[in-house]
Amino acid sequence: MKEYTIKDLQDQVDELIKTMNGYWPPLAMLASVTEELGELAREINALEKIKTKKSTEIEKNIGEELADLFFSLICIANFYKKDLNLEFKQVLEKYKKRDKNRFLD
Repeated sequence: MKEYTIKDLQDQVDELIKTMNGYWPPLAMLASVTEELGELAREINALEKIKTKKSTEIEKNIGEELADLFFSLICIANFYKKDLNLEFKQVLEKYKKRDKNRFLD
């Protein structure tokens, strides 16, 4: 299976969205992020046996839920023309500096 860069993923999502009448309005995309995050939380709760699922609920894959969430986040990034590769590099540097000694005993 081919490995993708964040840019590859942003480009692929953009191409797909162009075939589907374009991006949703920003608040609708944010609602999608919230919905996907809730689905991920539901799966983790079930996996960790914090809140079991009803017998009628479909078993989902945590990896799929993470990917759905990432897809929704990429849509927002693309809408606002944000380079997630660059942004992520900056965030990693921020955490490296800010949290350098934070978790030492």
